Amino acid sequence: MKVLAAVDKFRGTATAAQVATAIGHACWQLGHDCVERPLADGGEGTLDALGGANRTTLVTGPLGKPVQAPWRLHRGTAVIEMACASGLLLAGGKEKNDPIAATTTGTGELIDAALDLGAKRIIVCLGGSATNDGGLGAVKAIQTPARLKGVEFVVACDVTTQFTDAAKVFGPQKGASPAQVQFLTTRLEKLVQVYQQNYGVDVSEISGAGAAGGLAGGLAALGAQLVPGFDLVAEEVELDVLLSDIDMVITGEGFMDSESFAGKVVGSMAELASERKIQIAAICGEIHPDVRSHINSVSLVETFGRDEAFARPLHCIEHAALKILRDLKL
Repeated sequence: MKVLAAVDKFRGTATAAQVATAIGHACWQLGHDCVERPLADGGEGTLDALGGANRTTLVTGPLGKPVQAPWRLHRGTAVIEMACASGLLLAGGKEKNDPIAATTTGTGELIDAALDLGAKRIIVCLGGSATNDGGLGAVKAIQTPARLKGVEFVVACDVTTQFTDAAKVFGPQKGASPAQVQFLTTRLEKLVQVYQQNYGVDVSEISGAGAAGGLAGGLAALGAQLVPGFDLVAEEVELDVLLSDIDMVITGEGFMDSESFAGKVVGSMAELASERKIQIAAICGEIHPDVRSHINSVSLVETFGRDEAFARPLHCIEHAALKILRDLKL
């Protein structure tokens, strides 16, 4: 039998590639072939899913300190993950972040570097941001925005949040107090007018423009096309071709809840498998009770205990895959 391990990362414990490899080991033990395909939904991990970094550039970090940001340039296509230049982890997490000062300047500097090196296609992956600046830092950092008109400019989003809702929805996750959320919202509302006046684009009308604290909207003002992150990744890795010769899919992520079935990897793989009448199961760190019936699944925390699931996630994932395959008598 041929199994496709099409998985997202388990945030904080295992990369998507590590998860796929663990499932591959289980398949090998039972004599099955396995295609290991790390995936992402446009947020953190998308750079790895699209081939991984092959260069590094020194840019302005989210709080102003220089950071070495990994990114990819291959055959004229640049892949930039904003979290690598302007991410919350780079700011020291929610506790150390300054949600008012946090800037997307470094992401703009990466876009500028890609243009300087002759990129004909630029993919910017959003998610994991420290910022609520509406993308203004990035917009200002791109020295000659007119150059973007000569390239295919795509932004991969994993949310549909409106531009002026970005601070309300994501601000608290980035350390913003209620008063700061109100300040940031007012600032975003003013930016709508700035982008309208300077670029003739009404970012308040664009679905997903609030992604990464409004970075999606700022890049849309410069002509970027916002697309669902999973769809972009699926197209780039030719997922349709992979699924044409597969008997079963094992997918997974760290925490499965209702959001998992709103454009994320697990829900999207479930839809694709259903359309093609392919068996599918999911391995997840934890599973919310409300979605347990959505897909045949194994929770690592429930099966192995929280301590073991977090201490040895890959061991647990491999044994969960063995359980799935044996239960199906495959």
